[in-house]
Amino acid sequence: MHAWEKLASESSMKPEVVRKTLAAFEIETPSWGYANTGTRFGKFLQASAAVTLEHKIQDAAEVHRLTGVAPRMAVHVLWDFPDGFDAKVVKLAQEHGLRIGAINPNVFQDQCYKLGSFCNPDPKVRRRAIRHCLDSVEIGRQTKSGNLSLWFADGTNYPGQDDIVRRKHHMAEGLAEVYAAMPDFMTMLIEYKPFEPAAYHTDIPDWGTAALLARACGDRAKVLVDTGHHLQGTNVEQIVAILLDEGLLGGFHFNDRKSADDDLTAGSIAPYQLFLIFDQIVAARARGTGPRPTESACSAPTRGARSAGIATMIDQSHNLKPKVEAMVQTVVNIQTLYAKALLVNREKLAKAQAAGDIVDSEECLRRAFFTDVEPLLTQVREQMGVPADPLSALRESGYIEKCAVERKADAGDGTHYA
Repeated sequence: MHAWEKLASESSMKPEVVRKTLAAFEIETPSWGYANTGTRFGKFLQASAAVTLEHKIQDAAEVHRLTGVAPRMAVHVLWDFPDGFDAKVVKLAQEHGLRIGAINPNVFQDQCYKLGSFCNPDPKVRRRAIRHCLDSVEIGRQTKSGNLSLWFADGTNYPGQDDIVRRKHHMAEGLAEVYAAMPDFMTMLIEYKPFEPAAYHTDIPDWGTAALLARACGDRAKVLVDTGHHLQGTNVEQIVAILLDEGLLGGFHFNDRKSADDDLTAGSIAPYQLFLIFDQIVAARARGTGPRPTESACSAPTRGARSAGIATMIDQSHNLKPKVEAMVQTVVNIQTLYAKALLVNREKLAKAQAAGDIVDSEECLRRAFFTDVEPLLTQVREQMGVPADPLSALRESGYIEKCAVERKADAGDGTHYA
C-alpha cells in the first residue's frame, strides 16, 4: 500500500474517491501564456512561441492531451481578436478538443485609459470601456463561456489626482451595467490588485472592495483571487476561507511570486501556501459550505444560473521558460498540491483543534503535504489514458522543436504583443 493510500484510508476520503475527484479536476490555461511576452524592459523571443490564435489553441490542446485536465483556454479579447471576434474560433477549438474558457476584456492597454477605464473622469472614455466589456459579454454568449473575467488597472499616482469616492461610484455603475447584460449562465469574476500600474491608490485594491462590488451587482458576481496580487505577508488562504464562507469565491488565477506580481510557475516559490489554499477549499466542501473546485466554472447554459465549481485558472506568462513546458509543469504542480489537500484527515484535524492541540493540528496538515502523491497521480493518469509523466512525454514527443520550425515563417519580426 502506498503512503497516500494509507493516509486516505485513515480518513473519510477513501482512495477510490480521491482518484475520482482528481480525475474530475479541471484547470484552464491562458492563451497569452503561449505567446511571446515580456516586461516593461523588453522581451526575449522563443522560436516555438505561438504567433497566431491557432497556434495558441494548438499549444493549449497539447497541454490537455498530455495532462487530461486542461480542456479550456481562456482568451484575451484584444490580444486574441485584434480584428474582431470570428465565431469560427469556436469550431477551431472544438477540432482540437478544446472549449473557449473565460473571456478577458482589455481596458488597460489603449492610450485613452491613461487615467482609467470605468473610473476615468471623462464620460466618453468610461462609455468606451463599458462598451468593450459589453462586446466581451456577447463574445461569451457566442462561445458559451461561463466566465467574464475582469481586471482593471484603474487608479491614481498622486494624492488629489482624482476623487476616490467618485471613482468608486463610477466603477459600481459600470459593473452593474455589464452584469445586467450577461446571460444567465455567465458569472462575473472581479479581480483585485493592491498596486501596479497605479502607485498611489488602486480602484479595486483588495478582496473586500471586490466583494462589495460583487454583492452590489448580484449573486452571479464573485471575487477572483490572483495568487500574485497581494502585498508581502498577506494570508491568502484566510482570504480564500472568508470568501468561501460568504459564498463569494468565484475562482483563481494561479501563479507564484517572490516580490510582487512576478507571474512565476504556480507552486515554484510557495508550494505550502498553495496547498493551504486548496486545504481551505476541501475543508469548506467537507463542511457542506463550499463549491467543488472541479471545473473552470459553468461552460454552457445547461449548467444553470449558478456554477457549482470554482474557476481554477492559470495566469502566468513565462519570459524565459519554454511556454508549453512551463504550462505542463504548472498544471502538474497544481494537481499535485490539490491531491495533497485531499489527503488531510479532516476528522483527526477537527478533534485536535477542538482539544486545543496545536502540534497535532499542524501535523495533520504537514503529514498530507509531505506525502508522496506521484503514485496516486500516475494511477489517475493511467485511468485517464494520458502519460504518467506529462513533462517527459512532451520532451520526448518533439512537439516544441516541430513548432519552432513550423512557426518560423509566421513570426515576422517577433514583435507581436500576445
